[in-house]
Amino acid sequence: MTNSINRTIYWSLFSYEDWNMHVAATDEGLCFVGSQNQPFEELAKWAASRFSHSPLIHNDEKLLPYKAELVQYLQGTLENFTVPAVFQGTPFQEAVWQALCSIPYGHIWSYSDIANHIQKPAAVRAVGAAIGANPLLITVPCHRVIGKNGTLTGYRGGLDMKTKLLQLESIRTSAKGNLQHV
Repeated sequence: MTNSINRTIYWSLFSYEDWNMHVAATDEGLCFVGSQNQPFEELAKWAASRFSHSPLIHNDEKLLPYKAELVQYLQGTLENFTVPAVFQGTPFQEAVWQALCSIPYGHIWSYSDIANHIQKPAAVRAVGAAIGANPLLITVPCHRVIGKNGTLTGYRGGLDMKTKLLQLESIRTSAKGNLQHV
């Protein structure tokens, strides 16, 4: 889906301890949180596909409030993000991303749970695809979604990043990838 609206996309590199990822926002709110340790090209490619006529401008100051909440989350002192978010997807994707925001901190849902939440129980595979397209890692908590049998499943940021986020929220993974609450 290409958007012809010309919005400025401000970006910055978020670095905290061993976390390094690109983040971006419009004047309306956060629109992208990248995968850990990925190059700028990850952000550039996403912006070209979703905001094709929008300039990308480096602006650390504009991203400070978003980066501050990410730090608080990674320190374990923030459970719910309060910064505004901008979704740029299909109506179905946006419904799935809104459902992800309903998963409480420290809890996990399956893809089926999300499909049921949006009242599309037969759309489990489509839910998986929409989750895979989530541009707001961490802040839209797709890391809290697991396979129905309790195993870790794909994650745009990689399974190592997903595991670290789940452990941060006190959800432990076993050696076989099954999840256990602490």
